[in-house]
Amino acid sequence: MSTPERLIESTRELLWERGYVGTSPKAIQQRAGAGQGSMYHHFSGKPDLALAAIRRTAQEMRGKAEQQLGGPGTAVERITAYLRRERDILKGCPVGRLTQDPDVMADAALRAPVDETFVWLRGRLAEVLAEGVARGELSAGLDPAVTAATVVAVLQGGYVLARAAGSTAPFEQAVDGVLGLLAAQSA
Repeated sequence: MSTPERLIESTRELLWERGYVGTSPKAIQQRAGAGQGSMYHHFSGKPDLALAAIRRTAQEMRGKAEQQLGGPGTAVERITAYLRRERDILKGCPVGRLTQDPDVMADAALRAPVDETFVWLRGRLAEVLAEGVARGELSAGLDPAVTAATVVAVLQGGYVLARAAGSTAPFEQAVDGVLGLLAAQSA
């Protein structure tokens, strides 16, 4: 892996573990095995490197979501595959956790890829749900956009509940709940 790649990957890991404030340039350099000169040769500073890391994390999250949402099956089967895919639940969502970081939220550039990712996810889920309505798989009265927002909120809230409890059970219960609501809308 090249030095810029090591720096980005190290920053991604540290942002997920420690947040923006807890991710010092020295910690990034140590984890990446790169010197200060290398870091500042490739990136103008911590904000620039953090932005590259956040964009990469957001891109990866969208790619993983698309694997299930763009796959075969009914709308509910695809959403189920997305919600039940393997995750590091107790670490939380690597993008969603950034919303709890006041320094990320206060910086429009750092916040942008976080917001864009959730806008994309709600939109993509709404597309899948709209397909389900159009195919007659889901009730014609189901609002795809509102339901998509609910699915994302339940998923992110499930991470919070699981982290608070120190157990994956609340996350799994939240997913079961939203899937039960979707099943009730099946035609």
